[in-house]
Amino acid sequence: MSSVFINLGYLGASALFVAGLKGLAHPRSAPRGNLMGATGMLIAVAMTLLDRRIVSFQAIAVTLAVGAAIGATLAVKIRMTAMPQLVALLNGLGGGASVFVAGVGLLEFRDTAVPGLSHFTVAAVASGVIGAVTFWGSLVAFAKLQELITDGSIRFPGQQLVNLILAAAAGGLALWLVLTPEPHTAYWLVVAVSSMLGLLLVLPVGGADMPVVIALLNSCSGLAAAATGFVLDNNVLIIAGSLVGASGFILTQIMCRAMNRSLVDVMAGGTTAAPRDNRAEDIYKGRVKAGSPEEVALLFDAARRVVIVPGFGMAVSQAQHVVAQLAALLRSRGVEVEFAVHPVAGRMPGHMNVLLAEANVPYDLLKDLDESNSSFDRTDVALVIGANDVVNPAARTDPASPIAGMPILDVDKSATVVVVKRSLSPGFAGIPNPLFADGKTIMLFGDGREMVQAIMKALKEG
Repeated sequence: MSSVFINLGYLGASALFVAGLKGLAHPRSAPRGNLMGATGMLIAVAMTLLDRRIVSFQAIAVTLAVGAAIGATLAVKIRMTAMPQLVALLNGLGGGASVFVAGVGLLEFRDTAVPGLSHFTVAAVASGVIGAVTFWGSLVAFAKLQELITDGSIRFPGQQLVNLILAAAAGGLALWLVLTPEPHTAYWLVVAVSSMLGLLLVLPVGGADMPVVIALLNSCSGLAAAATGFVLDNNVLIIAGSLVGASGFILTQIMCRAMNRSLVDVMAGGTTAAPRDNRAEDIYKGRVKAGSPEEVALLFDAARRVVIVPGFGMAVSQAQHVVAQLAALLRSRGVEVEFAVHPVAGRMPGHMNVLLAEANVPYDLLKDLDESNSSFDRTDVALVIGANDVVNPAARTDPASPIAGMPILDVDKSATVVVVKRSLSPGFAGIPNPLFADGKTIMLFGDGREMVQAIMKALKEG
């Protein structure tokens, strides 16, 4: 097949990738962006198969069928609450694939070329290091999100020093790999050391910082793919990997700014839980007001403006559909309704946006942090469903708080706040929330979906 034709196909696929990413910047154009990205990937795969018929099409068809079956099963079986775990796992698989592809490519190159410093060997080393860190780091993230291990920070004395030693060892082994005529042992030693580094980098990160880690690992999987593209001399893989790496890093920076944290602080496990029992008792004792769905229905009946704040509790109870129905019911009665979505609400970037889109909430009702905060002072009722740290006023008022300085949704400026939670348990940061003891706050203790359904029933019954 003509190389000109192949590269033109790759160019078209790359253009679709860029256009698809642009489409993903807004919920209304996101479905079209997804379709364009998928079409670009189909073209890229087709061009690669036409260009390099190393494996028989029968073998490719079998692997495609197996992969499609696994993907279809995951699409049907995975619940939306488990989507962050799936994203973490997919990031890891991308990194792991890069490790093995780069390793095989390196061995083939060394069998036919003179050892020495070259862009090929450097790319293979980079793919092995980044891919191994991504794979094992993603497995730790998956285990934390799936609660197979504690989602808190796991640290030991001298951990940062150990990480520095491992990083230095990986660098030294990588240099040996570039220069040695026998790459077999050297490559897998680099992968082994990098794997340990990946494990120890993610273990200190607590659950509150998991959105940042997922975005960073996504970036790393893209960089590993780009490096593998140099190993395979495949232009479209270089471009696609670079796009994923750059967009993932930009998203990582957005997440860090949303928490008023540096990336170094996040990866070092900077957020530590404050003492829970004593502080919670001092804040909550005798101040928490528990209400009923009927009381909340009366508030909604008299409200002119309502802002709904979704959190991870909404995902756990799968309440997004009934929340969308509540918003539609209120709007049909002439109430102005908006959704205030914090950038790090949930366990992965855009978690709440995905859930609300699944429930067909109109895109123009979704407001970001700045838009929402400019209007809370004229909001009659703020309904918080399963959110905790992203509405905790301690971020503004307590300089000693682990979340001090973190931009939050200013729901406490609303006339009335209704919080739906199963209990007064803390969020991922592990600290109590003074909002729950505020005089204008009414607590609805129970499952998010059941409480919203009860509010709707009371509204309909008048």
